[in-house]
Amino acid sequence: MCQKEVMEQSAGIMYRKSCASSAACLIASAGYQSFCSPGKLNSVCISCCNTPLCNGPRPKKRGSSASALRPGLPTTILLLKLALFLAHC
Repeated sequence: MCQKEVMEQSAGIMYRKSCASSAACLIASAGYQSFCSPGKLNSVCISCCNTPLCNGPRPKKRGSSASALRPGLPTTILLLKLALFLAHC
């Protein structure tokens, strides 16, 4: 699946687009629902789709504010929990 993360920060809106398994993307998007408040500072929204380029065009670079997001601690913890869950299935 295609996964898109949109994070609204004081420096602007940051995007991270990637590929993920269906399970990983759906778990991540469900885990971030409480942090998704479009238009509000520090909002993080994750969406999933499964058609070519469905996560949209790559945003045009605008100086240093267009840099990709780096996985933060909540994303890392979520991915570790997912890996442990899948290892036990």
